[in-house]
Parts: sequence; C-alpha cells; structure tokens
Amino acid sequence: MGLTLPELSRLGQADFVRVIGPVFERSPWVAAATWAKRPFADLAALHQALCETVQGAGRDQQLSLIRAHPDLAGRAARAGTLSRESAKEQAGAGLGRLSPDEIALFQKYNEAYQGKFGFPFVICARLNQKQAILAGFARRLQHARAREIKTALEEIFKIAKLRLQDVFPKRP
Repeated sequence: MGLTLPELSRLGQADFVRVIGPVFERSPWVAAATWAKRPFADLAALHQALCETVQGAGRDQQLSLIRAHPDLAGRAARAGTLSRESAKEQAGAGLGRLSPDEIALFQKYNEAYQGKFGFPFVICARLNQKQAILAGFARRLQHARAREIKTALEEIFKIAKLRLQDVFPKRP
C-alpha cells in the first residue's frame, strides 16, 4: 500500500521532494517550492499547488523545466537514458517501435522545433500516439515562441497530473 495524502503532508521537505520530485521531469525544485503549501485536501489540490508553483516561477525557471524534458524518440531514448517515467510514457505512445524512417522524421522535427524555439517539443505522450504526436509537431511549429512556452507548460501539467495519479492510485 502506498503513501496517503495526509501522510505526504506530514513528510519533511527532503522526503516530500523524493516522492513528488519525479512528477516534474528532472525538476525537483517544483516539489521543493510546493512543500510549504501543505497540507493538500486532495490530489487535485496538490496538482493545483504544483502548477501554481510553476506558473509563479520566473520565465528562466519555466524554460529550465521545459528543457528538462527529453526529445521524443531522441538521443536519450536511443541511449536508454530517459527517466523511468519518460521511458514508460514514450513506449506507451508507440515511440519505442519506430522504423528507421520514422526515427529520421522525429529527428527532423525535433531539430526544427529546437532550432525555432530553443527547447524540446513537449506533449503528453500518454494522451497521444505516434501519428498525433507527429501532427502536433507540424501544427505547433507554426506557432509563435510565447504560445509554445504556454503550450509546453500546459502539456507538462497534463503529464504531472498523470504521474501524480501513478503515485496516488485510486483505491477500491
């Protein structure tokens, strides 16, 4: 049996960050800054508090959070160095079974996106499959940078919500 929200709220900051830190890709600062907002009435309140921490952070921290995300089907995936959570999410979206042509297409899109915006393309892979992700690349490459920052953060919030549900699954 896992941790409950009341138990989470009683944890010291280091343990809180150990449990909640992975919810935001390689960005434990989000959990560390949210710890002081305890207690959390429910999972939605915890998610909201985490998202508010990100929204209240400066643009540099927000960009750092976005940049902490790996390219989809990128170098880290091929090298096996993705976080456990990202590896599972990308595999679930079908990105672990790409043909050489598909890998080349993802690489082309990753490079174009990174070149235009200065950060990786972020999309909630658990809510999308390969073709929808590729369509998202094509569509979002047309956006202005400010819109893409907003969109990337919205996608990160979706990812965080699903990861929180993994940490605190509903009990029968």
